[in-house]
Amino acid sequence: MNNVKNVFSIKDLENLSGIKAHTIRIWEKRYDVLEPMRSETNIRSYDIKNLQKLLNIVLLHNYGYKISKISKLSQPEINKLVNDIISEKSAKNHAISTFKMAMMNFDQALFFNTYTNLLSEKSFKEVFYSVFIPLMQEIGFLWQTETISPAHEHFITYLIKQKLLINTEKVQILEPTKNDKVFVLFLPSNEIHELGLMYLNYEILLNGYQSIYLGESIPIESLIDLKNYFEKITFVSYFTVEPKQEEINEYIKEFTSKILKDTPHEALLIGRMTEFIDSKDLSPNVKVFHNIEELTNSL
Repeated sequence: MNNVKNVFSIKDLENLSGIKAHTIRIWEKRYDVLEPMRSETNIRSYDIKNLQKLLNIVLLHNYGYKISKISKLSQPEINKLVNDIISEKSAKNHAISTFKMAMMNFDQALFFNTYTNLLSEKSFKEVFYSVFIPLMQEIGFLWQTETISPAHEHFITYLIKQKLLINTEKVQILEPTKNDKVFVLFLPSNEIHELGLMYLNYEILLNGYQSIYLGESIPIESLIDLKNYFEKITFVSYFTVEPKQEEINEYIKEFTSKILKDTPHEALLIGRMTEFIDSKDLSPNVKVFHNIEELTNSL
């Protein structure tokens, strides 16, 4: 998993393209659209050029072009056709595919060009919701299935974080317009997946609130002193892999006892691990949200 991956199995192609391996084999055998390498035991493998071609073929196929017609086109003709048919309807899927290719090739220029093109049509908020969120969901799946290496994930995540920081700075320099509460954003101990929390920080600032961003892996004890500085705090945390399923309810209990009990403070929680929270034991000042949009709409 620590080696950068540039040769892919047919299962990897399935995961990256969304097309079943059986269908890929049919396209390959009947229409000769891919050129796999073969091992001594006749096992197929595919290089990055095959992956790129397949993603373009899938886009054309989804747009209504038949595989029999696509198979007769040269690679430059396929690339031109893809560029010609990009429309508002298909721009989202094309951008996600292009970002995935930028990730696989460690191609910063492709990432920046794709992002710039998106911003010419959409706001940063629209780009994040319509492209970056589904992209990161796909990347999470690709990482879990070992289709990509940690190097790929870190590369693309860093570039998205970079764009988040640039846009956050633009609103961070403005004076808060709402002072009824202060937001404190943190990740629990051993949690390092901060992309979602970083976006929530952007949204909170955009809504005119003061936001204190503490970042990853913050112990509960480190939050106690903050209660002496502000009358009303809204704590926001994102549970992606921590606390663990068997520990999360005890964590909520401890957090409530040490931070929220007998105070006007509240906590807003989000992330995959929140599905394991026992709602019947939740304090009234702890709220759980299913997704980023639901939480930002509550601000």
